[in-house]
Formats: sequence, C-alpha cells, structure tokens
Amino acid sequence: MNDFEIGIITKAQGIRGEFRVLPTTDDPSRFELLVGSEIKINGKPHKLTNARLQKNIVVLKLAEVNDRNTAETLINAIITIPAEKALPLESDEFYIRDLIGLRAETEDGEPLGKLTRVMHTGANDVYVITPTTGDPFMLPAIKDVVRGISIPEGKITLRLLEGLRDLTP
Repeated sequence: MNDFEIGIITKAQGIRGEFRVLPTTDDPSRFELLVGSEIKINGKPHKLTNARLQKNIVVLKLAEVNDRNTAETLINAIITIPAEKALPLESDEFYIRDLIGLRAETEDGEPLGKLTRVMHTGANDVYVITPTTGDPFMLPAIKDVVRGISIPEGKITLRLLEGLRDLTP
C-alpha cells in the first residue's frame, strides 16, 4: 500500500459541504499544505479546496461536496494521501506503518515477538509486542527501552528495564 492515512471523517460541519476530520497524523497542520491537491477518501480521489484547524480537529472542504447531505455520506471515511506527499521525517523518526511487523528482540538477540501495534498516550507512545506464544505485552517507546530500529533488517532492538522483564512472557 503506497498511501498514508492522515485522518477519519467524523461529522458534517455546517450546510455548505464541509466536514470535520479527526487527524491520524502527528502534524494536523499538514492538511493546510494539501489545499489544491488531490486526496483520497475511501480510495476515491477528491480535490481539497479548503482546510482549517479548530482546536484538535480539522475542517475540510472538497470541490465535489457542496451540501451537508453529501458531507454526511462521508462520515467514518478514511482520508489518505500518496506516499510522495508524506511529510519528511527526522533521522530518528519512523512512520508507524513501517514499524508494524518488525521483529522485536532484546539487545542480547533474544526474540520477543513482533511489534503489532503502536498506541498513542499523552506522555509517549506504547509498543505492543506479540510473541509467537502467549499474550501480547506493552512497552513504553522511550529511549531507555527502544535501543535501535532497523527497517531494512526488519527489527527493533529493545532493552527490558527492571520490572518490565516480569511483565514479558
């Protein structure tokens, strides 16, 4: 899949075809950079004509949507953009979609399972590791725990701090 999810339409806004979007991107202001561009809604291309931030939501307007009834048909739709329109990353940043499925192991090479989910919390992200047997467990995505990520090698190296070892299988 070459497209990046950047938001989910949550409700219609007003009577002129605008709608509210819950951003699923770290930078909601990125919607403003896409005005005049094509975005996809549930896989169908649409021209974005306006975007504005209102607190923690984004209000969008598409060229093809001019009334509330049409906007309401888009509720719960997923908004995506092509990978080439994704914002560039810093050297220590990764797209979540590239992390999912990485082989998780300790610094000593002990296999822990696969990274299957990234949860966003107020303080830091939490990685869900699913072992080949047993229940999934969670680890904080902090520098003391995450010792290295190699997308080309398909692995994430983790240090299980004291107390975390007791929580892992």
